[in-house]
Amino acid sequence: MCSRGCSRRAVRVLRCSPTAVPQFRPPPAPARCFPAARAQLSLVEHALCPLDTATSLQRGFRFEAWYAYSDVHRNRRKAKAVVGTLDGLSAHDELYLWGLLGLALAQPEPQPELLATPYYCLRHLGLIDADGNRGGKQFEQFRDAIRRLAGVRYQNDHFYDPLRGEHRQVSFGFLNYSLPLDAGSSRAWRFAWDPIFFEFAQATGGALSFDLTLYCDLSPASRRLYLYLKKLFWRQATTGAIGLRHLTVDVLGFSGTLATKHLKHKLTGCVAELLDRRLIVLPAGIEQASQLFVKRGKGEYAIQFHRGPAFSRSGSASLAVMESPLVDPLRSIGFDDRAIGRLLAAHPHAVLEQWADITLAARERRGEDFFKKSPQAYFMDNVQAAAAGTRTPPDWWRELRKRERQQQQEQERSKAGLSAAESPGAAQFEEYLHTEAKEAFARVMDQLRADLRQAGQNEPEARRNATYHARLHFWNRYRQEHPEADTAGGFQSLQSLL
Repeated sequence: MCSRGCSRRAVRVLRCSPTAVPQFRPPPAPARCFPAARAQLSLVEHALCPLDTATSLQRGFRFEAWYAYSDVHRNRRKAKAVVGTLDGLSAHDELYLWGLLGLALAQPEPQPELLATPYYCLRHLGLIDADGNRGGKQFEQFRDAIRRLAGVRYQNDHFYDPLRGEHRQVSFGFLNYSLPLDAGSSRAWRFAWDPIFFEFAQATGGALSFDLTLYCDLSPASRRLYLYLKKLFWRQATTGAIGLRHLTVDVLGFSGTLATKHLKHKLTGCVAELLDRRLIVLPAGIEQASQLFVKRGKGEYAIQFHRGPAFSRSGSASLAVMESPLVDPLRSIGFDDRAIGRLLAAHPHAVLEQWADITLAARERRGEDFFKKSPQAYFMDNVQAAAAGTRTPPDWWRELRKRERQQQQEQERSKAGLSAAESPGAAQFEEYLHTEAKEAFARVMDQLRADLRQAGQNEPEARRNATYHARLHFWNRYRQEHPEADTAGGFQSLQSLL
């Protein structure tokens, strides 16, 4: 267990090689886990990917699941969900997804964009502590999880829209990001939520709050069961009978090829975890978890759950002033806590976010000699002028962000081995795009561009990014249709866009 009660399982989120420790060291934060996270209600009805990372972490992985719902006439129907990925997805990534969503919605004025340092995010997710556990591995794992989450495309043919009160066909992503390439940078990371997804999560009745400390202490399968039951227990203390195979395969993400006896064994382990934490209780006459299964037919079983006293815990859904994600960047500029409190109370957060990033970028790129007096004086002068409407961000900073986006895309291309100039069959691939795949490529391009425009990107930026991701998809499709042109390490398909 960590110093705040989080399990070692929560710290060892993914296995990867250690990286260099970032140089920036903000002052210690309060030694606790952020108490509340938020999960979108319809997404807890089914798994987002299999639990087996050997399967789910494949590039271009595609996952399908279904769940039952009641229509306006109270007839039971089935909804089908499809999750398409660029770089795969891990069940551990859901900790970052729901934790970051909770942080975004806990801000005084929740916005689709969240600017925060990785230290801030990981402290509040309980994955690093204030003094001891500050290794580079957690930051690399965080960066990898964000990359995977940004590559997800979700589709559902009967998704419940809490704003309109009806089931609709939907397609959305989770988030976009912009991260400094330098691991030692003190500049904030930028997360931009998909507007449709964020609208669903922000709506009344669109998300559920849960205790993040408790969630961290569970295994990935038990985390999913916890959230699923939390939704069911909202209105009643006892669930109906739930089919074993649907629960274990579609909701929890176990392999559908497992025999029934193995699925029973795995679910029994999850039930034991929840019983141990008093999230559920055994009904009268039942002495152990294995007795909860009721046989319905040959190889068919169902299970029923009874709410425990720990389900009343949901945590706080708001942040204190000094828990703002702006605190770390402002401390790095040189302000003390008293000055930070005054700044947060006196100026719009959007203005503080922008000029904090400009100030830190100026110091990292141009050195201390850039400032006539000090970084603090430069920041204050610009914030006051920007708040009065008499100053806009400098051109060098806009160009810097543009170059950073281009460098990040080049870095991802290089990592995946998609350099067209070096790839065998590059000329044939270009011909393929302009002949047999021409119409399909145009459709994918148009859909991606429309989504990016809706997410707030301008037309040139949306077109550039849409072209980039569409080419990734069709490169993998070309490799599948033309094995002779295959090369190691290429990008895989985003099949949910077809």
